[in-house]
Amino acid sequence: MKEKEFERLTNLKRMEQELYGAGIESICGIDEAGRGPLAGPVVVAAVIMPKDSFIEGVNDSKKVSEKKREILYDFITKESLAWGVGIVDQKEIDEINILQATKKGVTQALKGLKIKPQQILVDALTNIDTLGVPYTSIIKGDAKCYSIAAASIVAKVTRDRIMRQWDEVYPMYGFEKHKGYGTKMHIEAIQKYGLCPLHRLSFVKNIIKLN
Repeated sequence: MKEKEFERLTNLKRMEQELYGAGIESICGIDEAGRGPLAGPVVVAAVIMPKDSFIEGVNDSKKVSEKKREILYDFITKESLAWGVGIVDQKEIDEINILQATKKGVTQALKGLKIKPQQILVDALTNIDTLGVPYTSIIKGDAKCYSIAAASIVAKVTRDRIMRQWDEVYPMYGFEKHKGYGTKMHIEAIQKYGLCPLHRLSFVKNIIKLN
């Protein structure tokens, strides 16, 4: 590992090291993927990494290429002490709104962990049900905290895989390319073909005029 990458990861793990120094043994990072798209679910990941975890390349998922995220996903899930995901679909997003759906995904992801963490670090969210575990909300946590960055990669890869599967069902929308986000290609496809069951009506109705 190059010295520059070692220094970056050391800085990224600063919050965890402080918690370990205070006697916390298991730390769970939580992040989501898919709050902004016009279609598909929101996915939340919860990841507990070992104290000595130092995976080269772990970073905010938005700063990592799709190919590299897939590789890191395998390293993270294999090395983790525990990991879980929560998936809330587009129908429920429309029913309870995206913020509440994301919060629900947090609780689902935590329920999927095989061990209970002592402390949670979460990207930005507050007023969440963490099953009694204390949590710290960190703005832009996926760029500041190793555990949250690891969770961001698991969430993003999980969601991207779901959208690639849906692309096989609805190939006309191009979900494999844009993953449901409101790209020019996606909007033009909606205007041409209308909506499919994967679309979030609460998102689409306000910004797209259907023909």
